[in-house]
Amino acid sequence: MLRVSGFKLLLLQFKKTAAHVRHCAMQCAEPSLAGAASFSKLCGAFQMLKEFKAFIAKGNVMDMAVGIIVGAAFTAIVKSMVDDLINPIIGIFTGGLDFTNRYAVISGDVAAGTSLEAAREAGASIFAYGSFFMAVINFFIIAFVVFMLVRYVNKVKSLAEKPEEVVPEVPAGPSELDVLIEIRDSLKK
Repeated sequence: MLRVSGFKLLLLQFKKTAAHVRHCAMQCAEPSLAGAASFSKLCGAFQMLKEFKAFIAKGNVMDMAVGIIVGAAFTAIVKSMVDDLINPIIGIFTGGLDFTNRYAVISGDVAAGTSLEAAREAGASIFAYGSFFMAVINFFIIAFVVFMLVRYVNKVKSLAEKPEEVVPEVPAGPSELDVLIEIRDSLKK
């Protein structure tokens, strides 16, 4: 049995419908304005579907979609690494200081020791340098991991595109001309 994908089946249905509408429009001596407008909309929708199919069929779109999904998951991993692993290590060196809740109050009343979240909810204008510092650390970690990933991919590509081994040329010995010249010279003696 012939299997047809859902998208192809949808395109076939649109083609049949468009052909039917065209046929009906040709049969009528004076098609109504409503019929002409619906035919125009149908043709426009069909054209849009063709363009969408061509757009989706490009390989770069699928690669980009996979990259975005993997990137979102990767960001969650890096955030957890910074929050759960790196911040405590930085806290050890800075005497237990947690940078995520470090801020300066620009305007508003905030009690000392209030968390960053509570200060924001209180409506105070704050300068959250700790959050910025953590964002910078996140950036450097992501940049380093992406660098390592690109480096690895380039290494794999270079191994895959390894040129054919060049076999060193073995001296083939004297050519026919060299042999004839040698014979001529030996006969002259």
